[in-house]
Amino acid sequence: MVSAIGLGCLSFGDPGRGAHNWTLREDEATSLLRHAVELGINFFDTANVYSAGHSEEILGAAVAEYCRRDEVVIATKVHGEMGPGPNEWGLSRKHIIWQVEQSLRRLGTDYIDLYQVHRWDGNTPLEETLQTLDQLVRDGKVRYLGASSMYAWQFAKALFLQEQHGWAPFVTMQDHYNLLYREEEREMLPLCADRGIGALPYSPLARGRLARPWGARTARQDFDEQGYELYRGNEETDRRIVDAVGNVAEGLGATRAQVALAWVLANPVVTAPLIGATAAAHLDENIKALEIRFTEEEYAVLEEAYRPRPVVGF
Repeated sequence: MVSAIGLGCLSFGDPGRGAHNWTLREDEATSLLRHAVELGINFFDTANVYSAGHSEEILGAAVAEYCRRDEVVIATKVHGEMGPGPNEWGLSRKHIIWQVEQSLRRLGTDYIDLYQVHRWDGNTPLEETLQTLDQLVRDGKVRYLGASSMYAWQFAKALFLQEQHGWAPFVTMQDHYNLLYREEEREMLPLCADRGIGALPYSPLARGRLARPWGARTARQDFDEQGYELYRGNEETDRRIVDAVGNVAEGLGATRAQVALAWVLANPVVTAPLIGATAAAHLDENIKALEIRFTEEEYAVLEEAYRPRPVVGF
């Protein structure tokens, strides 16, 4: 059981240790994690590649200091490149077994609540990956398995093989979903609904684009090449959606971030969107999204400008 909102930990880590120069140093990140616990958030999502493992280290130390291990749900991921060698990325048995041990060490725990495959690996037999993940569950190193960012046919194939062989199944899907990017509604979210799988959307605020007026920029956005790739080519449609969020927010006396997050939360397939806060005020603001209920007219205003767009994020 997890809180209705999870805290994503991509923003945690010494800027010198990862690919981003806007991440929070340990003292700032630890303070933010403590505030999240005080607000009732018990679900924290990180990955081995976030700040080259420093995010996991910060999360593990904060959990040990501020709460009991059984009170929180820790999620991390495997797949991304952790070194220059050919076996230091992907979902091979060799890489998974090596990386789960490294994540456990960095997190300072003897088990991971939710272990997620960060991306699809077309170079490794799927059976090898799934059997290895199942063994981690049987060995007690992992409690549950999750997946992230793949096509629905790939996810369906994995679920079929897990059921066929009696392997531990994926129980969550962490996918890219927000008011600017709704392509997951076509195949992935219906699949999750049919199989009882919880959706854990990342970027529910479209990397901040839905939280501020169109054209407003931040220091992070100026260096966010991945965000540019995710949303480029749809500027006119996105502007109309961002303006609609502002109009609904004004009518409700809420912030843009609260409206955008409340829209994601209202989807019954969604278990917990993952927010990427970098300040306590962000958490205080986002928590209030749980109080918002839209009318049919407000839904129409928020959704009417959306147009199909290329699938991205894989």
